[in-house]
Amino acid sequence: MRISQRFTIIRTVLAIAIALAVAIGIIFLVSKSPVEAIIYFITGPVKKFSRLMNVVEMMLPLLFTGLSLSLIQRTGVFNLASEGCFFIGGAVAGLFAVKLNLPKVIDPMVCITIGGLVGMICMLIPAVCRLKFGASEVVSSLMMNYVLMYLGLIMIRVFVRNPDTGQLQSLDFQEQARLSILIPKTRVHTGLLVAAALVIIFWVYLFKSRWGYRMRMTGSNPGYSKYSGINNTKSILIGQALAGLACGIGGACEVLGLYQSFKWLALPGYGFDGVIIASLAQNNPILVPIGAFFLAYIRVGADIMTRMTDVQNEIVSIIQGVVIVLLSARAFLGNWEKREIVREATANAEGGDKT
Repeated sequence: MRISQRFTIIRTVLAIAIALAVAIGIIFLVSKSPVEAIIYFITGPVKKFSRLMNVVEMMLPLLFTGLSLSLIQRTGVFNLASEGCFFIGGAVAGLFAVKLNLPKVIDPMVCITIGGLVGMICMLIPAVCRLKFGASEVVSSLMMNYVLMYLGLIMIRVFVRNPDTGQLQSLDFQEQARLSILIPKTRVHTGLLVAAALVIIFWVYLFKSRWGYRMRMTGSNPGYSKYSGINNTKSILIGQALAGLACGIGGACEVLGLYQSFKWLALPGYGFDGVIIASLAQNNPILVPIGAFFLAYIRVGADIMTRMTDVQNEIVSIIQGVVIVLLSARAFLGNWEKREIVREATANAEGGDKT
């Protein structure tokens, strides 16, 4: 294992450990029964099968957005429209789930595919604005999230609104359009299989194909990749399109798997969670499930702790913040890593001289 890879693992594990230590310290300061609260927080999700399945259920949308951000950050164009693409993908899938009347297997596949394609198109808009007009992709993508949210709500209101309810929601989906339950007596649906397939496909694309190599090279060193004959613009757009596809599919699976009608009235927040998960996974799709599971686990654990003790579940936000700060800090273990690189290079040079 190379030094950079080894230190990436050490840095991630240490960041999580420090964040958990800070959270535990705060619990001791604010709680009247800190030991009990910590036990509920750490072991609560695994004490019952239903709680563990709640972790898997919460992990599922995080998988899609984590995959999306892991691709986006590889391109070097930091597009934050994953939140809006997730929402519009769910809204479009919900609209077609009401309107279409296809056979059982085909109906959800068509709805999910359309939601994914819409997410792909929407994700490309900030990227094209950056590449074509030099616009800041961070600003334009953040604004795009709200445009897509209100566009989705307008579609629901105009085309499939349920007039019998006091709030904005769609008519009920066609029964055959909903995703099947994967694990009996839980809400874990077949969208989990879709997410697992995307994890494998994206990993193969990034690390086993020449297109993925071009995209990684473009994101890490655009000057060198351009000098090598790589079309940077094409590589970036392909990566952004795949990221939008993942978000759109994720929103469609979430809506068709958990709801009988489209009920979202605001952005669900999963897109911004994807930034945390991609950072934990070091932008490697095969590690995204681990990051998604960790984030879902501490959230379920915090909810259990809140119900059983006097500690509020906002402790999760502290953990997330500390992890992000440490992982994004270049100086965190940076000097140690540089010393190890110099030591190894010196040892290799001395070995070469002897031969």
